[in-house]
Amino acid sequence: MLPGSGSDEVFVRSVFAGPLGALGIELHAVAPRHGRDVIDGYRAALDAALERPGPVLVGGISLGAHVAAAWAAQRRAEAGPGPAGLLLALPAWTGRPGDAPATLAARATAACVRDSGVAGAVAAAEAGSPPWLAAELARAWQRYGTGLAAALDAAAAEPAPDASGLRALDVPVGLAALVDDPVHPLAVAEHWHALLPRAVLRSAPLAVFGADPAVLGRAAVLGWLRAARAGALSAATRTPVP
Repeated sequence: MLPGSGSDEVFVRSVFAGPLGALGIELHAVAPRHGRDVIDGYRAALDAALERPGPVLVGGISLGAHVAAAWAAQRRAEAGPGPAGLLLALPAWTGRPGDAPATLAARATAACVRDSGVAGAVAAAEAGSPPWLAAELARAWQRYGTGLAAALDAAAAEPAPDASGLRALDVPVGLAALVDDPVHPLAVAEHWHALLPRAVLRSAPLAVFGADPAVLGRAAVLGWLRAARAGALSAATRTPVP
């Protein structure tokens, strides 16, 4: 599972460790590279995941969801081995980022880091964010250190899968969104849901997520389970009886 822009593997574990552990699925939360090659690091981790024995689920949060879905679509286009399913939380745009709220936020934070340093950006975030989010940002951003601005710029410029890429992902997908998150609009997740052939979308309120980040992981995992079950039932109805 891949972190979002400016986030880290600690937050990924808080979202996905419990829901996946309840199913006996081992979580590998990818630690981001702290600079402009953050996307390359994510893709390398996804390539490495396919070398492990058994079926593999991939996914992530926000930027991590974009990179995982785009990588999976590329694998399908190349007819190579790919994941058995996807867990995608908080997609922020489709295709090119344009002026999506998340890319504007990443650019603004990168500019703040360059003007005021990481400490100044953390102070600004703490002044305008709920306590749980301020604590997460303070921890993660300080770990990025001087690489934070470059990592944010890379995230802001990275395309998400476009409509054709999403339509090509015919594996079970659990899609998770927050109904009132202005940075990751519910409408984007709904658009992805309409394009993905085998996806189930589940959502939760932002306040609930702030109190319990695992609510997002549970939504994605439950969505994936339902998508996989629907696919199995569909296949069974097409199987001729001897």
